[in-house]
Amino acid sequence: MTKILVADDEEALRGALDIILRKAGYETCMATDGAQAIEVFMQQRPDLAILDVMMPRLSGIEVCEALRAISPEVPLLMLSAKGAVSDKTCGLRAGADDYVVKPFDDEELLLRVEALLRRRGLAGAAEPKKLTETVTIGDLSIDPLRCEVTLDGRAVSLTPKEFQILALMADNIGRVFTREDLIEAIWGEEYESSNISIPVYIRRIRMKIEPDPSNPVHLKTVWRFGYKLE
Repeated sequence: MTKILVADDEEALRGALDIILRKAGYETCMATDGAQAIEVFMQQRPDLAILDVMMPRLSGIEVCEALRAISPEVPLLMLSAKGAVSDKTCGLRAGADDYVVKPFDDEELLLRVEALLRRRGLAGAAEPKKLTETVTIGDLSIDPLRCEVTLDGRAVSLTPKEFQILALMADNIGRVFTREDLIEAIWGEEYESSNISIPVYIRRIRMKIEPDPSNPVHLKTVWRFGYKLE
């Protein structure tokens, strides 16, 4: 079932959206402020997020920017009582895919949600790509067919799991991968994830591909979210 995150500090509106979306066949998860919205998103991994612009702790604009960094492909719809062109422009520039002004028509909101989900389905961007050809990033080169990595022309010795992690991230340049993303993609959902230390794998990879592992230029940490390759 398609899951939608609703983030709004107004209880009545959250309840109304919950009813509207569930009647339309969607599963919902709720957040009452901006910081909680990010936490719930990380835990629940919804297919779409509806964000109120004015929220405590973090605004909808800040949440939008954070979610766009975490998951570039997820559709983001912003709700606001402000309907000026400048307000809409601010939301869209933050990374929102659509902007709906309160009060809104229930049917119109559902149509916009359906349109955003349809675009995502057509784009096929929900799943990470799998590396099929050599990727070069500066002095770093990853060859998936030979399972080889070179740094400035010199071979780098990686374990199979280290190579899989690096290859996955190499074909999704700039995408932030959480610990759970990497475990699911490399080990599978069934694996007992509590025994896997992703930070240890990241540190080992950095020791092999970074000139200064303490100040990485390729495999970077996105604080509170995960890791990305660039």
